[in-house]
Formats: sequence, structure tokens, C-alpha cells
Amino acid sequence: MKLPQVLFSFRNRVVVIVVGVTLGALSLIYTNDMARRLKEKEQHDVALWAHAMERVNRDVQDGNGLAQDPLVEDLISNNNNIPFIITNQNLELISSHLVPDRIIQHPDLLRRQIDEFTEENTPRIIRFWWNPEHYHIIFYGQSGLLKSLYYFPYIQLLVITVFIVLGFIAFRSSKHDEQNRVWIGLAKETAHQLGTPTSSLLGWIEYLRSQPVDQSAVEEMNKDLTHLMKIVDRFSKIGSETPLTPANINEIVGGSVMYFRKRIPRNVTLDYNGLAIAPVQANVNAALFEWVVENLMKNSLDALQGHGAISVHISSDDKQVMIDVKDTGKGIPKNNWKRIFEPGFTTKTRGWGLGLSLSRRIIEEYHQGRIAVVDSELGKGTTIRITLKRYFAG
Repeated sequence: MKLPQVLFSFRNRVVVIVVGVTLGALSLIYTNDMARRLKEKEQHDVALWAHAMERVNRDVQDGNGLAQDPLVEDLISNNNNIPFIITNQNLELISSHLVPDRIIQHPDLLRRQIDEFTEENTPRIIRFWWNPEHYHIIFYGQSGLLKSLYYFPYIQLLVITVFIVLGFIAFRSSKHDEQNRVWIGLAKETAHQLGTPTSSLLGWIEYLRSQPVDQSAVEEMNKDLTHLMKIVDRFSKIGSETPLTPANINEIVGGSVMYFRKRIPRNVTLDYNGLAIAPVQANVNAALFEWVVENLMKNSLDALQGHGAISVHISSDDKQVMIDVKDTGKGIPKNNWKRIFEPGFTTKTRGWGLGLSLSRRIIEEYHQGRIAVVDSELGKGTTIRITLKRYFAG
């Protein structure tokens, strides 16, 4: 029943994308058409100005040969936002409008501006009836309104994209919070449900201690029960404030290693260097940190499939503590190095794919550390590293 829902969700996404692209394309087409019509109107206006100046020059002219008519001046200077430069046939400046003084007063900048206007629009020629070889040229560019119209659809698309991204982030955030509440509730309910049988098992172990049975077996059962109670405690801590305290990393990791050594197959070896090196400390929550180490060793054990070696190695520098869990198992393809920490991802036929996801959350969110695959090769094994900030007393 899940497949149709997935397909329906995919169709919805495709529809939203198609609608968004269509609206964006229509907006671009419409505004470009408006810009084209406005450009044609401005070109027509400039042609009218040139024609008006030629007509006026039939009747009156100044020393430069350019008519000075108040109506024409008002039309081409005061009531439009089209920048222009008027020169004679030798490109000597006659008049200008909406062109900065720093350009007008600098010959090189003026020539560059004339070239830019020429690229934007074909210059208009004003000819004089008394001397055809004497003429003026109007170089003009695009008005501020026309330029704004060209850029408007792109700004509009940018704003729409920003709103979509913000909406997506808000949706993901709310969905993530909802998932967190579900997992926290599930973890606490699991801890609550396990409380009753663990209490009952404590009573049965005490009873077995008083019976004529192999007490070494009873002691191992007690260790398993103690471990089970640790698991219950870990589940109860999920979603709660997690106090961090300075702790000896060698001892915490060593305790998990010792527990595993007695519970792994005979054809699997488990090496640990932590008891042979100087103790290192870090701020951790011991119960949750042990959980991560055990998860990594359990994943390594699953990868070995009954044969091979696991190595737990502690190292440090002036700032960090590194815990490497290495196995000689089947390895992980490089494109899955990050995916193995995603909720639900698993290569095993059994399991929910939550162990490494929870491990990453515990290390990165609770301990402000890092956890990652640092090396893996198919058929040769994998190394996963936990990195924590080192603690120095005093």
C-alpha cells in the first residue's frame, strides 16, 4: 500500500515543479514582450524628437546650427527618462541628458558611453536643409524603466525561489521535529516496557544464586542483565537533557570491549590498545557513549559473518581523542560511506537501520563530536572513527 502513496507524492512534486516553471516562463515571456514594446516606443519617441528638431531648424538656428525651441527642449529634456548625447558630425558634444557629468567631462569615458549607446540603439541623424553635409547625431540608451522591466522577471523568479526554499526549510524542520517527537516517545515507551521484565529477572537471578547450580553461569546472566538495564537507561535518556562529565575514555571503551570479548564467536578476535596507553579524558555521557561504541562493534561483528578480526584503537593529540573501530569484514562502497548514518539505511536483511543513525546523533548533537567512515574497501574491511574534544583537568 505504500507504493501508490510514494507515486502520488512524486506526481505532486512533478506537478508543482511544472506549474512553477510554466509560471516563470510565462512571466519572462510577458515582461520581455512589454520590454520590446516599450523599447519600440522609446525608439519612436527619439525619431519624433529628431524629426521635430529638423522641422524647427527650417525656421530658426543658433550659432551651432541647432534650433533652440522651448517646446522641443521640453519634449526631449524635461519630460523623458531616456539618456542621450547629441554631437555634431565630428562627435563633438552639443547636448546631453541623464548622463553623469564625470562622463561628459572625460573624453575617453564620453566616447565609451557613445559606443555603449550605439550598441543599445541605432543613432538618429538630424540633418540641416541649408547644408546637407552638416548634421547632428543623437546617441541614446535605454531608459531606467526599460532596464527595470528587463530585470523584473529575474528578480521575481529570485524572490519566488527564496520563498520556496524558505518554505521547504520550514517544512523539513517541522517534519524533523515531528519525527524527533515520535522517536523520543518510542524510546521512552520502550524503556518503560522493559522495566517490568528486568525487575523480574533480577528476582530470578537472586533465586538462582541460592540454588545448587553453576554460579559462574548465573554470574554471566547477571552481567547480561546489567547490560540490559544499561540499555533501558540509554533509551530513557533519549530526548532528555544529557549532562556531560569528564571521563576516562580508556575505561569506558575498555568496559564495552571486555563485555563483547566473552560473547563473540571463537573465530573472531577483538583487540584493544586502550589499557596499554596513557589515559585520555573527554566530556561524555558515559551511558550514551558506551552505546555508540557497542553499536560500532556490533556492526563490525555483523560484517565479519563469523570470521575475522575487530580492532578498537584509541589515539589522541593536543586537542582531540580518536576512537577507531576497525574490522576485516566485507567493506562498504564509497558511495554509501555517508548513507550508512541515515535513518532506515541498512545492508542487512534484519534490522531497522537505526543503530548508526542514533550513534551519529549521540556523538554529533549530544557530544559535539564527529563520527564517520575514514576507510573502507570491499572485501577487506572498514574503519569508523569517533572524534571528541579532549579534556584536560585543571
